[in-house]
This record gives sequence, C-alpha cells and structure tokens, in this order.
Amino acid sequence: MASSLKIVLRKKKNNDGTYPLALRVTVNRKTTYIYLGHNLKESDWDAVNQKVKKSYPNAVRLNHFILQKKTEISDNLLTVKSQTKEVVLSTVRKTMAPTTEASFFEQATLFIDNMHKAGKYNRVKTDQTRINHFRDFLKGKDIPFSEITVPLLNRYQAFLKGSRGISERTIVNHLLIIRTIYNQAIKGGLVDNKAYPFGKGKIAIKFPESVKIGLSPEEVKIIEELDLSENDYFHHARNIWLFSFYFAGVRISDVLRMKWSDLQNDRLYYAMGKNLKAGSLKVPEKALRIINQYRMDEKKNDLIFPELKVLNDLNDTYNVQRKISYAVKRLNKALLHVAKQANITKPLTMHISRHTFGNISGEKIPVQMLQKLYRHSSVITTIGYQANFINKTADDALEAVIGS
Repeated sequence: MASSLKIVLRKKKNNDGTYPLALRVTVNRKTTYIYLGHNLKESDWDAVNQKVKKSYPNAVRLNHFILQKKTEISDNLLTVKSQTKEVVLSTVRKTMAPTTEASFFEQATLFIDNMHKAGKYNRVKTDQTRINHFRDFLKGKDIPFSEITVPLLNRYQAFLKGSRGISERTIVNHLLIIRTIYNQAIKGGLVDNKAYPFGKGKIAIKFPESVKIGLSPEEVKIIEELDLSENDYFHHARNIWLFSFYFAGVRISDVLRMKWSDLQNDRLYYAMGKNLKAGSLKVPEKALRIINQYRMDEKKNDLIFPELKVLNDLNDTYNVQRKISYAVKRLNKALLHVAKQANITKPLTMHISRHTFGNISGEKIPVQMLQKLYRHSSVITTIGYQANFINKTADDALEAVIGS
C-alpha cells in the first residue's frame, strides 16, 4: 500500500479570507482530507516546510499541534497497514479521523456559508463582523468550544464595552451569535453540552429595552406638504416613507419589492418578507396618489418602485437583499435633508415610519387589529411594541401627584 501524508491549506477560501488547515492522506493514488479545526491566511502558511510562519499568533503552539497530529495519524496509518491486507480509503479516513474537539471558528465559517446560501445578506454582513470581533478578542487564534466559558465571555463583554465602545444592546447581539453557533455544534453532535456557558446562572441573553420615538400627526402633515420640487430624489424618498406609513409602517424591504400585480380591486396584497404572513389592505387615497406618480416609469419585473429594477433576477435573494441595503442607506441619507427642510429634529429614517404609525395609533386601535396591520405572529409582540407609545395612564398618574 503506497501512502503519503502532507499538511496543506485547502483551496476553498472562507468568507474571512482564511483557508482550512487539513492533513492530506494519499493511499494508492487516491486522496482524502482530514480537517484539523484551524483556518489560516496564505500569508501565514509555509507550504514548503508545512508549518505556520512566525507572523501567526501562537505559531509555536499551533506548529506543535500540527506535528503531534501528523505523528498520531502516521501511527494510525501504520496500524491499518499491519492489520489489513486490502485498504479502502474510506476505512482509512474513519480510522484516522482526529478526536480533537470542534473549533468555534470552523463552525462559524459553516454558519456564515449557510446564511450566504440562504440569501441572507444582512445576516452575513452583521454576523461576520461580530465573529471577527470575537476573533480579535482572542488575538486571532481559534478556540475549542469547551474553552468558551462564563469567565471568558464576561471578559469578552468588558472588551466590547471598553475597547470597542459598543452599546449594551449590541453586546447582546455579539453574545447571541456565539450562542447560535454553539447550539449549531451541539445539534450536529460535535460538542458536548455539559460545558454550555449560556442559561440560568450563567450567561443570560436578555435584550435591554430600547426607546422608540415616532413622529406626531403635525410633523407628518409638514412632511406631506413640504415642497421638494427642486430635488427629485428627496421627493422620491419622501414618497417611499409616506407610502410605508400609509400602510401601517410596512417594512422598506417589502415596499421596494412591491409589484403592480399586487394591486387588485383597490387593495394591496403582499406577504411580509420577515415572517411570510400574507394579507391585504385597502389602498388609501394618499397612497394611490403616490403610486400614480410611478405609472409611466419603466415596467421592469413588474416593480412599482425603481430601486430593484436594476436586477435581472429577483430570485437571487442574496443580491436582492444587498441591493435593498444599499438603497435604504441612500434613502435614509435623503431623509436627513427632508427632516432638515421640515425643521424636524427627531430622527427620520425609513424604519421610523413604523414607529410613527404606532405613536399616532396609540390606544385608538384595538390590539388585535394592530397585530393584523403589523403582521405580527403573536399578539404579545404587538402589546410589547405598542407599549412604547401608550403613555396616557403614566402621564395621568404623574399629573395626579404633581398637578398641572
């Protein structure tokens, strides 16, 4: 049985620019790879000598690990040779597979790849940044899941707050991605959950409450009546914002996907992209006046608004989400100018249209109807969201004590 062993970087690049480190086993001119749970940049790898360069953090420790694994697998290969007359490559791989624990960043790469394949552009972008922050905290080295402990995560939170200046809510998002990847490894049978660092008495994932501020009816009226004739794009951004508001703060990603065929019998039919809940609403006269401004535009992909008309394939979810992300940034920048011209000091963004509807609706609409308008899956979500805008009881209680 002719055989050889060589440590190599596989040529399938990860999203972070690194390559998986693997041991290449060749038996009778057939090859298999055994991954070692580490990822490196090409600039940190000495392919001739099969070792990590000194430029890599903890190079000495990783080189020792590589040598140890190569020796271990070489010994296993000799054992297989002595015990088996005819060697099948799959048997060799099963026999020699290393027993090292799965590494966090190897699983993180798989997680990001799955998000990419699912077309979740925003998740890929934000989660990769959070994963990179964890890597920076660890000074570039990989880590087995068993070493992700409560004390380590407490130090990581302090690092994010002190060195990065990250808010409490964003810190929770950073912990959440670690927990998600940890759970992925547990479900895949790669990690024992005995050392799981999350849950009661450990690291608890709890989002701090955020302040949601919407515009008043008077401020909406100012925006509606503002003369923006000298700038077509500011006028367009105002149209998109108002259109969203007129349909109970429908998300901008859904607005930009809307098609002429969604308009039937004076109603707008659409399924919300976030949870796929479908429904229809009567088109308000104010919204109809906005739609009519786009009837003479290019009828590409049946889209009402122009932002996604540059795409040839609306089924390419990843590129659609990427284009929406770029469009939202541009629209929000235009809304800054709209707010300035309207003398509105509150933040004016596409998402604020949803808060504005919540603020103005207040206690005027039954919560069950608001759930339907918001397309929430649970009425509890609606109650929690609307609580941000119902202040009358608290205001009356305060006035009862201090007087008017």
